[in-house]
Amino acid sequence: MSTNLYLYVRNLLDHEEGQDLVEYALVVALIAFGAITGMGYLATGINNAFSNVSTTLTTNVT
Repeated sequence: MSTNLYLYVRNLLDHEEGQDLVEYALVVALIAFGAITGMGYLATGINNAFSNVSTTLTTNVT
C-alpha cells in the first residue's frame, strides 16, 4: 500500500507538462510588458526630437 502511494505521489511530482505552458506564458507576458514600456519611452523621445527640429526650423526660417 505505501509503495503504491509513494509511486503515485512521485508520478504527480514528475508530471510537469502543464507547468511548461504556464512558464512560457509568463515569459511572453513579461516580454510584452517590457516592449510596451520601452515603446512608450521611445515614442516620447522621438516626439521630443521632432519638436526640437520643428522649433529650430521655425526659428531659423522666420
